[in-house]
Amino acid sequence: MNHRAKLLATAIASFVSWSVGAADAANVSADTIFYGGTVITVNDKQPQVTALAIKDGNILAVGEQASLLQDYVGSNTQLIDLKGQTLMPGFVEPHLHISATALTEHVALNLSNFTLPYDSIDTILDKLRAHKNSLPEGAWIIGFGVDPSRTTPFMAELNADLLDKVSTTNPIFVINQSGHIAYVNHKAFELAGITEETPNPGNGGVYVRNAQGKLTGVLDEIPSYAAFAKQMTPPSREIVVDAYMKTVKSIAATGITTSSEMGMGAFMPYDTEYAMVKALSIQPDFPIRVRAYWWGTALPEGFNAVKPNEGDDRFRMVGVKYIGDGSTQGLTAALNKPYNYPKGTNNRGALDWEDEKLYSTAKTYFDQGWQISIHANGDRAIEQALGVYGRLLENEKNPSQRRLRIEHFTTASEQQIDRTQKLGIAPSMTIGHVGFWGEIFHDHLLGHGRADRIDPSGSLAKRAVRFSFHSDSPVSPFGPLQYISTGASRLWQTPPRKVLGPDQRVAVDRAIKAVTLDAAYAMFMDDKAGSLEPGKWADLVILDQNPRTTEPAKISQIKVQETWVNGKRVY
Repeated sequence: MNHRAKLLATAIASFVSWSVGAADAANVSADTIFYGGTVITVNDKQPQVTALAIKDGNILAVGEQASLLQDYVGSNTQLIDLKGQTLMPGFVEPHLHISATALTEHVALNLSNFTLPYDSIDTILDKLRAHKNSLPEGAWIIGFGVDPSRTTPFMAELNADLLDKVSTTNPIFVINQSGHIAYVNHKAFELAGITEETPNPGNGGVYVRNAQGKLTGVLDEIPSYAAFAKQMTPPSREIVVDAYMKTVKSIAATGITTSSEMGMGAFMPYDTEYAMVKALSIQPDFPIRVRAYWWGTALPEGFNAVKPNEGDDRFRMVGVKYIGDGSTQGLTAALNKPYNYPKGTNNRGALDWEDEKLYSTAKTYFDQGWQISIHANGDRAIEQALGVYGRLLENEKNPSQRRLRIEHFTTASEQQIDRTQKLGIAPSMTIGHVGFWGEIFHDHLLGHGRADRIDPSGSLAKRAVRFSFHSDSPVSPFGPLQYISTGASRLWQTPPRKVLGPDQRVAVDRAIKAVTLDAAYAMFMDDKAGSLEPGKWADLVILDQNPRTTEPAKISQIKVQETWVNGKRVY
């Protein structure tokens, strides 16, 4: 046999082996075969085929239509004609707060506005007044989604005096879109027992005061919320469950088949939330898989009631998460150099932890075997996270096996990306920073040079670092097709739309990996999800167009037609 013939024989053998997978073609009937369209596999060996067969909730075979229809059709096989549509792996959302999204969208007043034009302080106050009229006298008015960087006039901010115009008898608590800042009225201060003499709660929490030492009504970082939350009557379990189920069904409708929960214990007692999600995940109508991370500061000292990786294919605990700094658009993320706004400011944001305290706290759970995740937007916080991880990984022969995560990774430098690669860290980026806040960072908050580099996916791709895109919902809307579109185009929302940092754009295929295979990698499930390969879960999404052949800026307009989990249609 000549060299060319040997290569051909090897290629055919490889293809047959890959298509058939774990099962012998002989006498194996698929439960379902998809054909008649494009199948994107996210497998570099064969990135695009025309058919896929599934059996018992797993992928049986991937290959060409004629072959699969000949080999795997049985008397009970369901044949689904894609009619020219595109089938691809179900999307994986590596950083989303399901409970927080449920509460902010279905329980509290949702003030988020990701469309144009922006709200003004007056329209926000009007929405709060209208909501007050639906509540009993004296009830808490709770809202979410105010964003001064997307408010007219620019950076107009709520405070206690403004909120008193809505009510002086109802306590008011409104969380900023970032989640890292909140606004309260004087009635809320009274009920929470917070006065000018009250010390800040620590761990980054600040009761903001003006130059005269008076409370302004602005709260920085989540620890400052606790005194107010203690005075609120929690919603009933029935209300929370209803909101949670509405949210996971909305998540499934965007093609997401696995979502993280990045704050187990942040918005309700950690054990209560854990028990609730565990019980819901086994219900027949629960549409997605969940991979969850404990909110590190919510756990009691010495916690070991749940073991690392405990759970099943529908709900599993995989990590512990810490908050290293605040929000870049909220001017609280920890930067090495001051923000550009307001002009002449010395504000560089703030770290939420001292280095040694963060290290010792994380080490407890690292040594137990948990994956550690640190929220770090600013380059100073990223530097701290890298320092902590470097110490944790000192004795690891293969650091990448631990897949430590840095969340958001917004303003990372090239040197920090080099260290990220060396330590085998899996960074995940809120790509909505580029789309929804790109012009704001570029023209106001960070300046051209720093803004062009936010969410540095191009630099990560050059180093072959496995990165992912996420929403951080409720911080920005979930919808992986939007992440792909923004990652590949880097267009900001505000007209005239411009490209933010052309060098940080990535190819569409790389952007797809950031919401499929590499997102699955970040949560230790790439062996079962993220690509269409025999033996993996049959978690799928059907789209009306092929994102690989669609102009990047228009990928966000592609419609999700169906979502499948474990071989069954859930949307």
